[in-house]
Amino acid sequence: MDYLHDWANLLLRWGHLIVGVAWIGASFYFNWLENHLERQKTSLNEGVAGELWAIHGGGFYHLQKYELAPPSLPEPLHWFKWEAYTTFLTGFALLWVVYYLNAGTMLLPPGSAMAPWQGVLLGLGVVFGAWFVYDALCRSALSRHPTWLALSGFLLLVALTWGLMQVFSGRAAYIHVGAAIGTCMVANVFRVIIPGQKALVRAMQTGAERDPAHGRHALLRSRHNNYLTLPVLFLMISSHYPMTYASEWGWLVLAGLMVFSVLVRHYFNIRHLAGRKVWVLPAAGLILVTLMAAMAPGSAPSREATDGEVDAIAFSEVSAIVEERCAGCHAAVPSFGGFAAAPAGVRLDSGEQIRRHLKAIQRVAVTTRYMPLGNVTGMTDVERATVGAFIEHTAP
Repeated sequence: MDYLHDWANLLLRWGHLIVGVAWIGASFYFNWLENHLERQKTSLNEGVAGELWAIHGGGFYHLQKYELAPPSLPEPLHWFKWEAYTTFLTGFALLWVVYYLNAGTMLLPPGSAMAPWQGVLLGLGVVFGAWFVYDALCRSALSRHPTWLALSGFLLLVALTWGLMQVFSGRAAYIHVGAAIGTCMVANVFRVIIPGQKALVRAMQTGAERDPAHGRHALLRSRHNNYLTLPVLFLMISSHYPMTYASEWGWLVLAGLMVFSVLVRHYFNIRHLAGRKVWVLPAAGLILVTLMAAMAPGSAPSREATDGEVDAIAFSEVSAIVEERCAGCHAAVPSFGGFAAAPAGVRLDSGEQIRRHLKAIQRVAVTTRYMPLGNVTGMTDVERATVGAFIEHTAP
C-alpha cells in the first residue's frame, strides 16, 4: 500500500507540475504579448488595437489584437482554461495524498489537540473558504481602489498564514496558503474570466451590446492572477526548505517572500515602459537580503557539559539517537507507515550512512529542528543538543 501511495504522490506531483507550467506559461506569454503590441502603426486595420511580429521555431508569426472584437466570429476559437482547471484538480488530489491521508504526521504538529479528521476539515474550509472572502472583497467598494484592495488581500493572507501556523505544521501551513491562493486563481478563471469571455462571444453572435462590466471584472481578476503566480510557485516548492517555515516567525518570512516575488513580477510587467522601473529590482533585492540575514541560524542548541564531556560524546551515542528517532523512515525498508522507501533517498540505518549525512542531520534536526517530521518519534531537546555538540565539536 505504501508503494502505491508513493506512486500516487509521484504521478500527481508530476502532473501538477506539467499543467501548472502550461497555465503559468500561458499567463506569462499573454502578458508579454500585451506589453509588446505595436499600437501606433498607421498600417493597422480598422478595429485592431495592436499587432506583433515574432519569429520562433523557424517560422514567422503575425498576431493582432482587436479593440473589441473582429467583424465575425472566427472558427476555431481557442480558449485557455483547462490548463487552470487541471492544475487545480491535480493539486487538490495531491493535497489529499500527501497531507490528508496521513494527517496525524503531515498535517498536525506534535501534541496537537486536534484529531486528524478535524485538521482535514479545517484545511478544506481554508482552501475553499478563501475564495468566498476574496470574491466578496473584489465585489465590494474596494474594487474601485485596486491598491487598497491588493493591500487588504495581502494582510488577510499574512493573517491566514499566522493562524494556520498555530494549528498546522509549518510545512502544511505554507501549502494550505498556496492551495488557498491557487483556488482563488482558478476560481477567477472559472467564475469571472471565462464567463466574461463567453458573454463577449454571445454578444457577437446575437448582435447585443457588450456589457463593459464583464471586461472590468475580468481585467481585475486577471491582474491578480498575474501577480500571484510567483508567490504560488514558491509555495509549491516551499516544503523542500524548512528554513523558511520551521520557526515561529515563518508567517513573517512568507510575508516578506511574497512581497519580494510580487515586486519581481511587477518588474517584468513594466520593464517595457520608459522610466518608473529602476527602483523595483533593487527594492526586491533589499527585501530578500534582509530576510536572508534575519533568518540566518543562530548557534545550535548545546548540551550543558564541560569541554571534556563534549569531547567524550561517543559516536555510538549519536548513532543510537539517530537510529531510534530517524531510521524508522530513513531506512532501506522503512518501518514507519506511509513510506515505501527512504525519503529523498537518505538512509540512516547504519553507522556509515549516518556519518555520510552528519551535516544534513545537523541542519534539519538541530538547526531548524524540522526533523523528525512532526517529531512523531519524540526526539528530545537533550538528544538534539547531543547530536549537535558531537557534530560541531567532535566530528571531522
